[in-house]
Amino acid sequence: MPKILDGAAIAAAIKQEVAEEVRALAACGVRPGLAAVLVGSVAASEIYVRNKVQACAELGLSSDLIAPPDTVTTAEMLSLVAQLNARDDVDGILIQLPLPAQVDSKALLDAVDPAKDVDGFHPVNAGRLLAGRPGLVPCTPAGIIEILKRSHIPIAGQHAVVVGRSDIVGKPVAMLLLHQNATVTICHSKTRDLPAITRQADILVAAIGRPGFITPDMVKPGATLVDVGINRLTTREEFDRFFKGDAKREATFAKRGSVIVGDIDPKAFELSGAYTPVPGGVGLLTIAMLMANTVRAAKLRRGL
Repeated sequence: MPKILDGAAIAAAIKQEVAEEVRALAACGVRPGLAAVLVGSVAASEIYVRNKVQACAELGLSSDLIAPPDTVTTAEMLSLVAQLNARDDVDGILIQLPLPAQVDSKALLDAVDPAKDVDGFHPVNAGRLLAGRPGLVPCTPAGIIEILKRSHIPIAGQHAVVVGRSDIVGKPVAMLLLHQNATVTICHSKTRDLPAITRQADILVAAIGRPGFITPDMVKPGATLVDVGINRLTTREEFDRFFKGDAKREATFAKRGSVIVGDIDPKAFELSGAYTPVPGGVGLLTIAMLMANTVRAAKLRRGL
């Protein structure tokens, strides 16, 4: 039977460690603080930010939710970021994406002080990651490494294949795996004979944003499968493709009108040695690692 890599348990352990660090910093008169900027009223973004603010409260971090209107301009947002950069009580700045079309997202993310860039998106932090130097690392890739390490999955000497080359997940997780002494192959939409490459993977990371893209014939038996995808299925045809006969998922689909599937076809998990489920896997680590990054930023900024 494949081993299920329990994202909930690992996230809970990381949060507990963060809470202990926060208590230790409090004894030194330091309380890490996160500023979350949420523009407009996108339902999914509101849920994400609310969960992040709630996590801050649970772990003892301070948080400041700033909600400019969706008519905000790039100049106004740059002014806001400059103010947050200057605030000593703010250790981490989170700008929830996506932003309205009239706002220059790249200019905004580049304006964040790299020392407060808890998403790890700033070019300075990307460069530090590439060079293997201390810095703030994107939360989801960092969470993937934590899942593998804490689940005692060997990384050194393994062939890791990453499907997806985004700046948010694909590229940084490839660098992190390389720093852990894996041999890394990055695949993408222009890769020729993708199944031949994925079948070589001891660790296969799927971060391509397409439901069930990795099928059983693309997986080496016994491989560790890391599924980063979160795709919502809303039609009966889509549901039956992946979950026909699954009574539990059927009940969810009947109640909510949708279910979640990752970038890996669930039937492929049966061939694996270990896998991250969707939901219940990688996604749960993202907020935990954001909290850890905020504490790390607070310590780095103060030379602790």
